[in-house]
Order: sequence, then C-alpha cells, then structure tokens
Amino acid sequence: MNASGTVILITFVMVSTLVLLVSMLVSGRSSRVESRLDDMMGKSESTPEPDSVVQLARQTLPKMAKPLVPDNEEQRTILKSRLIHAGLYNPQAMPIFLGVKMILMVAPALIGATAGLLGFVTIRMGTLAGAMAGVVGMFGPSLWLDWRKGKRQTSFRRALPDALDVLVICLEGGLSLPGAIRKVAGELRSAHPLLASEMNIVQREIQLGQPTGESLSHLGDRSDLEEIRSLAAVITQADRFGASLVKSLRVHADTLRIKRQQRAEEMAQKAGTKILFPTLLFIFPAIFVVILGPAAIQIMDMLGKMK
Repeated sequence: MNASGTVILITFVMVSTLVLLVSMLVSGRSSRVESRLDDMMGKSESTPEPDSVVQLARQTLPKMAKPLVPDNEEQRTILKSRLIHAGLYNPQAMPIFLGVKMILMVAPALIGATAGLLGFVTIRMGTLAGAMAGVVGMFGPSLWLDWRKGKRQTSFRRALPDALDVLVICLEGGLSLPGAIRKVAGELRSAHPLLASEMNIVQREIQLGQPTGESLSHLGDRSDLEEIRSLAAVITQADRFGASLVKSLRVHADTLRIKRQQRAEEMAQKAGTKILFPTLLFIFPAIFVVILGPAAIQIMDMLGKMK
C-alpha cells in the first residue's frame, strides 16, 4: 500500500471512530435526560446522582466492550472468576474491564496515526509506535488482574493468623461463632481492612441462613486461597463430628503462622538469586569501565605511537 492509500485508510478509521464516540455521547446524554425526567416524575428511588463523568463511563464502556465479550459461556465464566479473585464484585465489572481494554488497544493506534498526520512524527513511526502500545494495552489489563489477585492473597495470608487468634479469644470468652466473626470483622477493620470487609460479607451470609463453613467456603472461592478453604473445612468438620472448635482453630492458626514464616524464609532465600541479574546488568559493566577504562586508554595511546 502506498502513502496516499495509508493516509486514506487512517483518515477513514479516525472519522469512523469519531462518529462512534459522538453517537455514544449522544445516547448517554439522552439516557441521562430520561433518568432525570423519571426522577422528577417520581418513578425512581431517591438515590444520589453519581458524577456525570462516572455515569457516562458506566454507559459507554459496556458498549465498547461488546467486540471483546467472549461468545463461549465457559470463557465468560473464567473471566468473571478472575475478576472476582481480583476483588471486582460489581456486576458491571466485566464489561467495564473489557471496555477499558478496548480503549487501551485502539486509542494508542489512533493517537500515533494522528501524530503522524499532524507532522509530529512520520506516519510509519506513529503507526508502528501506536501498534506496539496497542499490543501492550492488550496484555496489560490481564497482567494487572493477576497482580491485583496476588496482592489480595498476600494480604489475606498475612491477616488470617491474627484473625484466627482473635476468633479463638472470642470463642473462649463465650461468644458464638457468628458473634465471634462479627467481633473479628470489627476489630480488624483498622489493621486488616480487606479481610474485615470480607468477614462482613461472611457475616451477612450467615445472617441469611447459610452455615458458617459454607460461607467461609464462599470466601475461599472469592479469594482463590487454599488457607481459607482449609479453614472452612476445619469448621465444617468440627461442627459435624462435635470436636472442640477452639482447639481446632488454635492448631490451624499455628499451622498458618508456620506456613507464613516458611514462605518468608523462602522469599529471603530467593533474594540472592533475584539480585544476581541486576548485578550482572548494571553493576558489573560500571566496574569494568572503571577498572579497564584507563588500561584501554593506555593501549590506544601505545597503538597510536606505534603507527
């Protein structure tokens, strides 16, 4: 394709994208007008109106995400599970996530093409840079999900032994297990807010009539953490066979604390290997320059004199 054909193609894509964005903005504005009319007519509940930018994003991003929504139900379920493991419980989390992913894929190419047409860079350079940034935008959200999931799991692993200690103290003080979970959710709100919020969800499920072990099992599914699943199994088995729940939880807390210590020791042992590559890439070249630089200069001077 020659240069004129490339310019025509880029112009067509830019104009089509502009028309699509304008149509989305107009549709979002009309829906906001209808919602305000419903509020004036008293047809909707008296809820506080969100910010206009947030509301527009919630309405626009799901429409942009339609090309990326998986057709297979199994793939949609896997994506929903990944979002839940990352702590995104909103029903609109999947379309919003895919809409942001679509923007990160398309916007860099449009920006690069626009910069090329305006003369800031060459068209080929702008298109190439936009395409590379679009590839990064394609894989970046998935990597961010994995990072968020790992961060949540690390927070749960650090907080779970402390939560079990408080739970054991409450049970020894005479509280029931649902009351102890309520107490744990309140006491850990400042030290471990993430686990405290999840304990509030567990408490609400218990209030709705679910067994405590099943509610904790749901927490294990939401966090994809084996330690919480084993805690749910301990509580279920103690309830089924009539074993002492306090002793079981104390033993489980000691086990989790030992695992946390072993994991810290493992990370400390890996530190020496991980620091090897930055040392080779950044420190050794500087040392070689300092040590071999004067010798290289002297050798060059000697070779110059020999000529």
